[in-house]
Amino acid sequence: MQPDAALPGLADPQRGHASCGVGAVVDLKGRASHALLEAGFEMLARLAHRGARGAEEATGDGAGMLLQKPHAFFAREVEGLPAPEAYGVGQLFLPRAAVEREVARACIDKLAAADGFELLAWRAVPTDARELGDSARATEPAVWQCFVAPRAALAPAELDARLYLLRARLAGAARALPPAQAFYVCSLDRRRIVYKGLLTATQLRAYYPDLSDARVASALVLVHARFSTNTLGAWPLAHPYRCAVHNGEFNTLRGNKNWMRAREAALACARFGPDIAALRPLLDEGASDSASFDAVLELLLESGRSLPHALRMMIPEAWRQDASMAPARRDFYDYHATLMEPWDGPALVVASDGEQVAAVLDRNGLRPCRIWHTEDDWLVLGSETGLLDIPPARIRRKGRLGPGQLLLADTRGGGLVAEEAVFAALGAPPYAEWLARGRIRLAERVRAADPVRGGEGEDALPRSQRLFGYTLETLQALLAPMCEEGRDPLGAMGKDIPPAALSARARPLWDYFSQLFAQVSNPPIDYLREALVCELGSHLGRQRNLLEATPEHCRRVFLDSPLLDAAELAALGTLAAEGIAARSLDLCFAPEQSLEAALDALCAAAEQAVTAGAEILVLSDRSAGPGRLPIPSLPAIGAVHHHLLRQGLRVGAGLVVDSGEPCLVHHFCTLIGYGADAVHPWLAWRSVD
Repeated sequence: MQPDAALPGLADPQRGHASCGVGAVVDLKGRASHALLEAGFEMLARLAHRGARGAEEATGDGAGMLLQKPHAFFAREVEGLPAPEAYGVGQLFLPRAAVEREVARACIDKLAAADGFELLAWRAVPTDARELGDSARATEPAVWQCFVAPRAALAPAELDARLYLLRARLAGAARALPPAQAFYVCSLDRRRIVYKGLLTATQLRAYYPDLSDARVASALVLVHARFSTNTLGAWPLAHPYRCAVHNGEFNTLRGNKNWMRAREAALACARFGPDIAALRPLLDEGASDSASFDAVLELLLESGRSLPHALRMMIPEAWRQDASMAPARRDFYDYHATLMEPWDGPALVVASDGEQVAAVLDRNGLRPCRIWHTEDDWLVLGSETGLLDIPPARIRRKGRLGPGQLLLADTRGGGLVAEEAVFAALGAPPYAEWLARGRIRLAERVRAADPVRGGEGEDALPRSQRLFGYTLETLQALLAPMCEEGRDPLGAMGKDIPPAALSARARPLWDYFSQLFAQVSNPPIDYLREALVCELGSHLGRQRNLLEATPEHCRRVFLDSPLLDAAELAALGTLAAEGIAARSLDLCFAPEQSLEAALDALCAAAEQAVTAGAEILVLSDRSAGPGRLPIPSLPAIGAVHHHLLRQGLRVGAGLVVDSGEPCLVHHFCTLIGYGADAVHPWLAWRSVD
């Protein structure tokens, strides 16, 4: 709202920012009613300012609602439906043209039959597009529902897994169809259904008359008004996805997606059996951060983990520096840190498996989540206050989620579940025992190690510095302050030189990647919070199947920092006696050999080493000198990382760069961003000495 010109006040309209609006309402006693949908519509109306609009006032970024499958409603609309637990309903975006739509439907029919399902019925979902803007109408799909049941009776968990696999096959088939015949599966589930579209927050009710039918009832409702930050608006990109709504962004998205792609080759699950191949690729390359997060969350849920377990794996608390945290809780986080990295960034995630609803806030607490618990056992939560007009006398308690906090609501009679009770259930495996027996802390092995030195003596130092591009400025203005003051020296808030791609001078390869690393956070992190939530600890070595939890999963090497010194690098070579073999690969090549041929040979050597059982590969250029040229460390690590990824071997070994080239913070960040697990800048250390 614009301030009155006569009373300007303190608000500055230029500083107004918006992001997605999130809301949820849950009946904690599991009483399904249409009143919850009406509450969801009211919440969406209050979130209208959160959703983005472009030049067309009537075209939004997307809005939607996730609810429990309204079996009573469907049983009256569709003849012959079995019991609620015996079938799934799919919500689909199909082509509007009749011919293309029939091709898509035939594809779905064929895949369902091949997967052991009987397609019980098709239903055209009533829609009203009169309020849509031109852009939304131009891309509007035909919305249909399909009802499928297994030919052989399945337990509910088995049916969930089979429906999940069927939807994955449908997604793969849709990608292979021509664009005019392609379709999108909003949801295909036994318990949940998603109504969404390229709508404004207030258009959802009118567009889907189903949702205003009094026979449509649910004990939980999730709503979302979208303000896109990573992608443009589109019908499939509206929230909710299959199980989650999200406000914020995951700053670690590129790394998260790359590592999930690497883990695909090692995925295995008894629920899926050999059909797990249908899940690959798990993540679409062009998918938004929310869609990618939802896909990984759903994988963890369908493989057997509970909703709070899966969310706590992906969005952990700031646990490492919390001395007051209960040991069992710390052990849970410590163990799962060996399995996967956090999805980090300013984010509020609300998710449901159809029976439970969980909300979790990022470890920094950079997104809001307000909570109300009413006397009649409704739980209302959202990205701001005022989402529902609740009389004060009806409110039992209210509050907000704190940084890293999780809230769990169970419609099966569990009510609000305290986080202590959640972790009491999650901490059943002996995580502490597994970690003590299996994980190796590199710092504890350093004392017995002999530091590795490079070069032929101190007289070789100037020659090595010239070979790797060091300058007097590098030594005096950059390296010296880093060592003396423990900080990255900054000369200005920005650079006044052209980007490397536009420069008239030859620039180091590192400079071409400067724009990929943000220099500020959103919002800025104060030093007290940084000390509590930021850490450098990481793990090195072989990664195992993400869908299992065994003592062998934490058989990895813990690093206090990915930046290694000479003693730590030497300690890696002593771990073979404990079953973790390290293998050194030479990064240098003869001048008469081409760089491309040298990279191919390096990749082949890396593949052979991992196949032979090496769990740590050290890419070293210490042999550089007269007659031996070093492969630049950045393309070297990128080539090896992606080659192993293509061969399905990347999770088989950790990669360490032992190079004289990197010496600045940006160098280390770039190497780690493109595949390195750790870096030992041997020439930088020798120059410091």
